[in-house]
Amino acid sequence: MPNSYGGDFANKQLATDIYTAPGAQASQAAVDAIEKAGMSWVYMSCSFWYEYSLAMGEPWYGFDIPNKKVTFYDDGKTRINTSTWIQCGRAAAQLLSLKELPDDENDQSPTISQWRNKILYISSFLVSQRDMLDSVHKALGTTDSDWQIEYEPTDVRFKRGQEIFKTGNVVGFGMAMYSRVFYPNGDGNFESKYGLANKVLGLPEEDFDEATKLAVEMAEAGFGPRRIETISALRH
Repeated sequence: MPNSYGGDFANKQLATDIYTAPGAQASQAAVDAIEKAGMSWVYMSCSFWYEYSLAMGEPWYGFDIPNKKVTFYDDGKTRINTSTWIQCGRAAAQLLSLKELPDDENDQSPTISQWRNKILYISSFLVSQRDMLDSVHKALGTTDSDWQIEYEPTDVRFKRGQEIFKTGNVVGFGMAMYSRVFYPNGDGNFESKYGLANKVLGLPEEDFDEATKLAVEMAEAGFGPRRIETISALRH
C-alpha cells in the first residue's frame, strides 16, 4: 500500500503544484517495482487529516483557534474531502479484513481484488471552511462577531506560500499545499470524481462536530506550534 500522504494519486498536476511531485514519483516508482515483481498494490487516498489540519494553525485550514482568527480561501465556501485519523485507520483495517478473491463468478461481496492496482478513495467529510467555522462556533459557543474573519484569493495565497517556502520556512509549504487544494476547480473534491469506498467497506458516518471539538482541544493545547517546531527541526 504505497503512501504519499493521502493525496489524490491520480491528479498529477495537483501533485506537481503542491511540491509533492517527488513524492508522487516515488510512489509511482514503488508501484512500478511492485508490478514488475508480479505483485499488486492498493493506494489509499483520504485527503487532508481533519483534526490535524484544523488544529495546525492559520497556514493550514486557515484557522488560528486560540486567537479566534480565520482566513477564508476565496469566499470560504469551496468544499473539499477531509478525513479523521480514526477513519483512515478503519479503512485500512476493513480493507485488509476482506477476502482476497470472490468465491466464484456469482460472488458479489467485497474483496481486496476490487482495488487491485487501483486507488481506494475514502473520506470522513466533504466540507468548506465556512462549515468548519460554524462547527467551531458550536464547540466554543462563539459567533462570527467574536472572530476576526479575513479573505484571501487562493491563487494569491498559493503564490505567497511558495515564496515563504523558498526561504526555508516550512509554514510556506503548508500554506501553498492547502490553498492549492482549495482552488475552486474541484481538485479537492475527489468524491464527486471517483466516488468513495466508505459504504462498501462499512465505514460509519462520523459526527462532524465531535471531530471539530477534538481539533479545538488540540489547538488550545498548543498542538500546532509544537508540530511546526518538530517539522522545522527535521529539516535542519
